[in-house]
Amino acid sequence: MNKSEKTRELLTKHFETHPELQIRDIFKYIFQSSFGCEHLVSSFEKVTECIIAEYETIDKSSAPYIEALDGNYSRVYLSYMNTGLSAQTLGKLFFLSARKEPEGKTSLNEKIEVTKELVKENILPFTAEDFEKELNKWQAENFPAVHHSEEFRKVYKPAYRVIANEYIPFLPLFANIDKMLSKGSVKLAVEGGSASGKTTLGKILESIYDCTVLHMDDFFLQPHQRTPERYKEIGGNVDRERFLSEVLHPLSRNEDISYRRFDCSSMSIKKAEIIAPKQLTVIEGAYSMHPEFSKYYDLSVFLDITAETQKKRILHRNTPEMATRFFNEWIPYENNYFSKTNVKEKCGLCIEIK
Repeated sequence: MNKSEKTRELLTKHFETHPELQIRDIFKYIFQSSFGCEHLVSSFEKVTECIIAEYETIDKSSAPYIEALDGNYSRVYLSYMNTGLSAQTLGKLFFLSARKEPEGKTSLNEKIEVTKELVKENILPFTAEDFEKELNKWQAENFPAVHHSEEFRKVYKPAYRVIANEYIPFLPLFANIDKMLSKGSVKLAVEGGSASGKTTLGKILESIYDCTVLHMDDFFLQPHQRTPERYKEIGGNVDRERFLSEVLHPLSRNEDISYRRFDCSSMSIKKAEIIAPKQLTVIEGAYSMHPEFSKYYDLSVFLDITAETQKKRILHRNTPEMATRFFNEWIPYENNYFSKTNVKEKCGLCIEIK
């Protein structure tokens, strides 16, 4: 499906689900699809205050709802907060999603042309004359952000924030974290195969929660541990002993961590870095939910990537030589570990990575 076909499909669906929409509501949809948030957000605190106030006005029995826009953004309705997502997290996501879109004007013009076609084909409920008249006014003002029509507001009572799509798959995880943080500290394991986005998710969580993020890649086997017997163990190619003693045991006692990273270039362990636990501590990496570790976590998530997507990502990110090592060594180890320990099923959440 090319871009124009996708635009046609989404605009048609938007009309089908909102048959009372007006021309300006179509303008708002294609504007948000092209530019995301209508303006750059200046204050996280103000954003959060507005979300809290607006949430008080919505029907709390409304089902959580996400509406895909035609681009890199989606509308996340405040009803999603019914799942436990906090106003602070939604506000931070909105704040992080506010960015300049250098190709926004080009994208908008492309969507306008598709919208014209839908009007001419009578798929959208406006006359060509009325649409052109409103479009000319909008263009004369240099396509500013627009508000929903009064008709749309009255019928549909829109209450949402425009959020970048990179955050959308993880909303269930954010909601679970928020519910648990409201009761105390949280230790989270992020599991999954190579190239599934574990490190990227760790960075996202750090940007939202200012949490501590630790990496299983810092616990590669030391040279003396690299024996045939060790590699035959399930999850044997990670330094479980050191990870337990230096990370999980201190965390379980809420003590500072003396964190030593394994340096692959020198095949040695670096000098310790003292890390104080925060309210949220994230351990990301394959083997983080090894049976010896799982009891130390409050929450776990498995990032489930297809073999096809995994292969594409690895080939894109690595040299051919390094990619070969992934395919012939590391991925078979991971897959054996996953199948023998049923890690995916044991994680509290599973998120499909597309």
